[in-house]
Amino acid sequence: VNFYNELDKFSDKTALITENSLAIDYKNLLAVADQIAGHVEDRCLVFVVCQNSFESIAGYVGFQRAGVAIALVHSNIDDDFFLALLETYRPKYVYMPKEGQIDGIAFESVFSFENYVLLKSLKTVEYVLHRDLNLLLTTSGSTGSPKLVRQSYKNVDSQVVALAEYLEITSDNRPITTMPMSFTYGLSIINSHFFKGASLILTDASLVDPRFWSMLKENEATTFGGVPFIYEILKKLRFGRMKLPSLKYITQAGGKLNNKLMVEFAQICEEKSIDFYVMYGQTEATARISYLPCEYAQTKVGSVGIPIPGGKMWLEDSEGNQIDSAGVAGELVYQGDNVTLGYAEDYLDLAKGDENNGLLRTGDIAKYDDDGFFTIVGRAKRFLKMYGNRINLDEIEQLVTEQGYDCACSGEDNELVIYLTKSKEIENIKSYISTKMKIHPSGVDVKYIKKVPRSESGKILYSELA
Repeated sequence: VNFYNELDKFSDKTALITENSLAIDYKNLLAVADQIAGHVEDRCLVFVVCQNSFESIAGYVGFQRAGVAIALVHSNIDDDFFLALLETYRPKYVYMPKEGQIDGIAFESVFSFENYVLLKSLKTVEYVLHRDLNLLLTTSGSTGSPKLVRQSYKNVDSQVVALAEYLEITSDNRPITTMPMSFTYGLSIINSHFFKGASLILTDASLVDPRFWSMLKENEATTFGGVPFIYEILKKLRFGRMKLPSLKYITQAGGKLNNKLMVEFAQICEEKSIDFYVMYGQTEATARISYLPCEYAQTKVGSVGIPIPGGKMWLEDSEGNQIDSAGVAGELVYQGDNVTLGYAEDYLDLAKGDENNGLLRTGDIAKYDDDGFFTIVGRAKRFLKMYGNRINLDEIEQLVTEQGYDCACSGEDNELVIYLTKSKEIENIKSYISTKMKIHPSGVDVKYIKKVPRSESGKILYSELA
């Protein structure tokens, strides 16, 4: 059962608070949502161009309740990439802001709500949608690629149940948006809080915009989530000095937070009586795989914790054998109902069923300690051989970041390349890493880069490094 069809029970509770401080209850949200989706004729594919707004959320909720397949993309998507996705997947409808444009494909407007419009394709292609297919999302690794992750109704339902359990979400929660809803982490916050009848505070304002903090304080937000980049901003904004009495807990996911920042925020949160949850996941697991219970935030620094409720984690060596010893690195494997159906590369793939059967090889290398807590040590593909020794590019990035510099690392065997945003520190960093990692300086090339390229979720875009 899709839980979105059961939201009517929260009728009079506040569902959304908009940037104009308009409070919209579930009854009104569902009335608008059902009206929008009522113009979609049958089960088909709908593309939603997302913003953190009433119109965007209402469309998403309506399409969920109507049982159509939904592809989510962010409103700042590159025009050419958007067009390529539309040509690859041939959706019957697109729901998007009115100011957006679609060139080269014929659509007609069938309904509009506020500043959003529902467009119907004039050249439809008939293809099969698998009955379990609920969502299509881009992955952090598929920027510019038409490959999308296929998520099922069971995936989404199992994920919200797990999140609500370990985060103890109730209808009294008030999360404020800090990420796009098209990003799996941002969407998981929306889904799990609607599941419990909570109130979402909607804003597209960034954390450096005073409007964000005004909305948080005026509407008494109880929680927000952030990728590592958001925590770097919070540090610069001196989060520790802010008076935010309504905040009950904050979460971190979407990439590894460096240990120094993790310690700092764990201490700040303890002082402020805010629970701090570090989490780990992938789009391929409908967002969340593991979490570090907040009481371990200072004693298990760097750890991604334990599996979410209903999930299992273990490590395998290069031969596929399960690792039974603490402290030994291997590929992290996850099993759970939230493991997605697989990928799609065009509309013909939307007929496919479950190709993963609840099992996900994450591609992350991890260890576990004597208490069964896991720590990610790097990506399987993010290792180089330097003169016979295996080095971890993610570890080197962490070392440089802990020195206070933004960087990105790439390269090939015997040639490590560090992209640094501080030109005056090139020689210092080269010397530091050569010494620390015991690599001959001739194998380390430190290059100046004006800005580290990042995705909308803050992850480094390695493909864009020169």
